[in-house]
Amino acid sequence: MTFAHALVLFVELYLGIGFVFGLVFALRLVERVDPSAHAGTRGFRILILPGCAALWPWLVLRLVRPRRDGPA
Repeated sequence: MTFAHALVLFVELYLGIGFVFGLVFALRLVERVDPSAHAGTRGFRILILPGCAALWPWLVLRLVRPRRDGPA
């Protein structure tokens, strides 16, 4: 397996996982990260889907880590 083939395989895997996670996140889990997203329309959820798919590792961390209620 060449480096280029491994890189393409990694990108395909990353985006595949991201797309599946993005669908679940945009439809069900976005309210956990941002409570005001509860009132989001279907169009809003479609608009955030590409970003959710691209940034899925960061969003997983945001879902798993407990919130800090102190000043930043």
